[in-house]
Amino acid sequence: MLPLFTSGAGHKNKKPLKRLHMRKPDVAAAIAEKADLTKEQSNRVLNAILEEITGALHRKDSVTLVGFGTFLQRHRGARTGKNPQTGEPVKIKASNTVAFKPGKALKDSVNP
Repeated sequence: MLPLFTSGAGHKNKKPLKRLHMRKPDVAAAIAEKADLTKEQSNRVLNAILEEITGALHRKDSVTLVGFGTFLQRHRGARTGKNPQTGEPVKIKASNTVAFKPGKALKDSVNP
């Protein structure tokens, strides 16, 4: 687990570490370490999870991971937008998008 602060415990001038951006290989490596798997195995597990979530959303199902959150598909109706360069009104077609609603445990973990 990465430390949250650069200074030692009890130090008055605790500075937060630079925020990290985890990419898919980083997540797979973390899974491999925590689950005692090879990187190849953890990558296959991660890909399978993402494929299942994607497939469920394609079928318009939601995916709930209790404590983590819910992935769901939302419909956005047609609307009128504005071209930022010219200010002219632009028609935007209706579309579907993916939404994520964080669970209580996830919200609590980022707001201690």
